[in-house]
Amino acid sequence: MGEPTRVLLDESRIPRNWYNVVPDLPTPPPPVLHPATLQPVGPDDLAPLFPAALIEQEVSGERFVPIPDGVLDVYRLWRPTPLIRARRLERVLGTPARIYYKYEGGSPSGSHKPNTAVPQAYYNAREGVRRLTTETGAGQWGSALAFACAQYGLACEVWMVRASYEQKPYRRTLMKIYGATLHASPSAVTTAGSRILAEDPHCTGSLGIAISEAVEVAGQHDDTRYALGSVLNHVLLHQTVIGEEALEQLAVLGETPDVVIGCTGGGSNFAGLAFPFLREKLAGRMNPVLRSVEPAACPSLTRGTYAYDFGDTAGFTPLMKMHTLGHTFVPDPIHAGGLRYHGMSPLLSHIYALGLVEAVAVTQTECFDAGIRFARAEGIVPAPEPSHAVAATIAEALRCAESGEEKVIVMSLCGHGHFDLPAYESRLAGRLEDFTLPQERIDAALAHLPAV
Repeated sequence: MGEPTRVLLDESRIPRNWYNVVPDLPTPPPPVLHPATLQPVGPDDLAPLFPAALIEQEVSGERFVPIPDGVLDVYRLWRPTPLIRARRLERVLGTPARIYYKYEGGSPSGSHKPNTAVPQAYYNAREGVRRLTTETGAGQWGSALAFACAQYGLACEVWMVRASYEQKPYRRTLMKIYGATLHASPSAVTTAGSRILAEDPHCTGSLGIAISEAVEVAGQHDDTRYALGSVLNHVLLHQTVIGEEALEQLAVLGETPDVVIGCTGGGSNFAGLAFPFLREKLAGRMNPVLRSVEPAACPSLTRGTYAYDFGDTAGFTPLMKMHTLGHTFVPDPIHAGGLRYHGMSPLLSHIYALGLVEAVAVTQTECFDAGIRFARAEGIVPAPEPSHAVAATIAEALRCAESGEEKVIVMSLCGHGHFDLPAYESRLAGRLEDFTLPQERIDAALAHLPAV
């Protein structure tokens, strides 16, 4: 009873810097290319979409990037977040492993996404931008950006993947409360969306399509910029506050992790937890396994190809070398809408190609069953996205139960599932089914990769 269940840091311990992993890698990541010239993009190519400060962070070679006071002031609403020992889950599983989870669900919008939404809104507002456009899958990113825009007096316009728009009405409500304007994607308000609807009026949408729509509108207005919730270097950079806090919290307990686990869609949540641990691993101070977990229905790391591809469906973005299922790939409408992206962060893809992190894919029913098991033990209902990490954590803990190994497992629980209860109801009622992605669908999408 004397051992702590939660490690809480005072708000004075919020990290003062974001961590950039690039300088510590054995080889630099491949450059981002202009699709017309196939030459590396420069700041002028990105200026129509992003403010100068974020462009600088995207290509920064500095190991640590200071967090502005104007961002820290908003971070104090929920950071630092707790590191919690999952003692009750350990007992249920009968495992000698010690399981810790870094809980990001206490943020205003209920997930890790404000860690980057706040600085993105801050830098845009500082440079005189009046409106941000974006896409969102499950609605976590859209609601986070809407919240952040409200903090700095910016308008926010969101294209939400149609499958999630219909599945998650209260995410839409939350975005509207924060003041955002919403569209189901594909929509008739953009050329990209109209083209998709003409081909398939019943299209359930994808993050790639929603990105195309948001980028199209941002490029048409001088007072508008685009904000992305994952994938890009500066987004992963902002999320490293998660891992930096976790390192300090584990040090309080005298613990060193053997396994670090996080879900991956575009890569920001996993990178945010794992990159500071990767720094320690590369420096020889610890040696954890870093395991990313993706949905079997959208397995970019485990079944995709490492190649140059567009980040969106219409081909508006630069070419990025990443693990991809092809920019024309439209995932089936699984409930983990935040993980339904055809590609993976170029930086995380590079690190995976170097063999520094692992990747596994799990099915939808396995994830929801793990989420239910976790909720009954720990009381928190995970969002469908982090339920992937929960499933992989339970699997690792059960292996420890068989082997007797007392491993320390650290997991990112990046958001709560309060807006996802209809999906849990479907699983409890036996209506939720797994989807096996046929290889021919991946092959068909990969046939449209740009020639580089």
